[in-house]
This record gives sequence, structure tokens and C-alpha cells, in this order.
Amino acid sequence: MNNSPKIALVTGAGSGIGRATALGLLTDGWSVVLAGRRAEPLQALAADAAERGQTALAVPTDVTDPDSVQALFDAIEQRFGRLDVLFNNAGVNAPAVPIDELPLDKWFSVLDTNVSGMFLCARAAFGLMRRQSPQGGRIINNGSISAYTPRPFTAPYTVSKHAVAGLTKALALDGRAFDIVASQIDIGNALTELSERMTRGVLQANGTTAPEPMMDASHVANAVRHVAALPLEANILNMTIMASAMPFVGRG
Repeated sequence: MNNSPKIALVTGAGSGIGRATALGLLTDGWSVVLAGRRAEPLQALAADAAERGQTALAVPTDVTDPDSVQALFDAIEQRFGRLDVLFNNAGVNAPAVPIDELPLDKWFSVLDTNVSGMFLCARAAFGLMRRQSPQGGRIINNGSISAYTPRPFTAPYTVSKHAVAGLTKALALDGRAFDIVASQIDIGNALTELSERMTRGVLQANGTTAPEPMMDASHVANAVRHVAALPLEANILNMTIMASAMPFVGRG
């Protein structure tokens, strides 16, 4: 990175991978916009950053609401005038139950957040990056190894991450004319508040339940930081970062 200020937006920044990534980008000298549904952790993170002499802007946002997303990007443009990187991270999961037992509201919740929410943020980022000067920027989507291999009883999440893979490729293609690049980081077993339960046992494909190895969320944050720091002439289209011994490669 050069010495000019760079602006990054992290959605789902209040906890887990989003928070770890926001902290890492702040350490790297980025000005970071913190988006998420809960105002308190965003504001606390922004306040901590200010005490360290870093620049963070907390903008409570519901990525499933087009008006809320528009307000987020209006705030970014008003404060900073541009956006260099979007880490499109906000996401939810659904209960691991047979598909016929899944409440329909859970299906719509996953698709609304993981697909429509990611699309709305990518759409707004694309528009800002296209019209700003200098033109261009980078969109990094939070994917999953579920885009390639599902877990038992995870149809909503698996479908959503397949959709993210398509969105990433479409953005990478459509952004060429405007110096906008897109990447996807497919994550497996990062330890967060939501995934901690996996250390106590996860349903396996053979019907057994077994604890699984996990990795610290900081490794994902470091991967995002690496991609974010690349010049726009270079891209990592797809990266898989996972707990080395988790059941993904091979048979279990």
C-alpha cells in the first residue's frame, strides 16, 4: 500500500471474522467503515480505534434492506468520497435439519442475507467504485467450502454459497472495464462465537457426530488483508482457507 489513505468497508464487522478483519485492516493503516446490525459492538470498535489514532466509522446496517444499504454507501461517500475495498462478509446460517423440517422463514433469512444482502452491497460498491476518481476498487466476498461440498442438512447455506460463487465470477467479469476486481475467500472451520459449537460435535456424512479441528479467525483476517493489499492489476479470484485437518479433503 502507498501512503495515501485507503478506505475499506467490512460488513458483519461486529463480531467473528468481520471484527477480526476490521482490526487487521485498521492495523494496516486503512480507514475502515464498520457495518452490522448491532450498533453497540460497532461503536465500541470505532471508539477503540480512535484511541489508537486509527480511523473507523460505525454505520449500523441491515444488508437485507435496500434503503439501509443505500444509507450506508451514502455515508461512505459523504465521509470519504470513495471506497477501495469491500469485504462482503455478513452472513447467517440455518438449523441443520432435514429439508422438509426446515421452517421456511429460515430459508428466506439465509437467502435474504447471504445472497440478496451480498448482492446489494456489491451493487452499491460497484456503482461507487465505477464513478469515483481514480476509478476502480476491490470486492472480496465471504464464501465457504460449502460452495463445493455440503454438510448434512445444510441446503439453505450450501445454496447461498453456490450463489456467492456465481456472483464473484460475474463481478470479476463485469468489473474489468472499470478496474473493479472481485475475489472470493472460501472458509472452513474458523473459530467464532457462532462456530464454537463445532468443537463439541458436528454431524458427519456417515451419520456420526464428531468434534472438528478449528482455526483462529485471525487467519481468515490475514487472508483478506493480503488480498486487499494487492494492486488492482493482480487478483486472487478464489482462495480456500481452512483448518488443515477438518473433514473436507478426501473421505472424512
